[in-house]
Amino acid sequence: MSKQWCIPPQANAEFVWKMEDVLEGYKRPYDPKRPVVCLDETSKQLIGEVRTPVLAVPGQVAHYDCEYVRHGVANLFMLFEPLAGQRDVEVTDRRTKKDYAQCLRKLSDRMYPDAEVVVVVQDNLNTHSPASLYEAFEPAEAKRLAERFEFHYTPKHGSWLDMAEIGLGILGRQCLSQRIDNIEQLRRQTAAWEKQRDQAAVKVDWQFTTADARTKRKRLYPSIKE
Repeated sequence: MSKQWCIPPQANAEFVWKMEDVLEGYKRPYDPKRPVVCLDETSKQLIGEVRTPVLAVPGQVAHYDCEYVRHGVANLFMLFEPLAGQRDVEVTDRRTKKDYAQCLRKLSDRMYPDAEVVVVVQDNLNTHSPASLYEAFEPAEAKRLAERFEFHYTPKHGSWLDMAEIGLGILGRQCLSQRIDNIEQLRRQTAAWEKQRDQAAVKVDWQFTTADARTKRKRLYPSIKE
């Protein structure tokens, strides 16, 4: 038996620089003018039933036939502001640079129009770049949007530092484990989940600090010899 892990490199200056950059950002106090928003994305396979499932009743779990029909794959962007306990799940047909750029414009103009700058923590996926804005919009609009953000990137093999990944994990367990056969149903399900979590203002109490990293993850740091 084996398990798959994202194993970070040892004695890697690039890794620890980006790790500490993200951790220092998480220490910032809540500031509505400079909200810290974590961004991540995942995919969901759309699956339809071949036979009508037997619904759960008291004393009996639900039964689903092992056969199913594939209806393609949808993409989900998670935008999560951990200090405010607010999140937005954007469901798209694809995960292209233009989809990412549209997601950033929503973040800037609809979710945080009054912010001076939006601090974005995200991983190093090739679409996660201000360059994507220039793929989607005219230069003036792309530049306007790029100046609305302050980007911080998790290191390669360090996606656990992105709190949006935690949100996606919870979304997967609480909402996406069932079979969903079309994108509109997926949007309804995720919107209901998002509303419930936002109304409860569910936050993440992040405790891991730079000081912790330098002791508990010492092997990640290069050994400095005089």
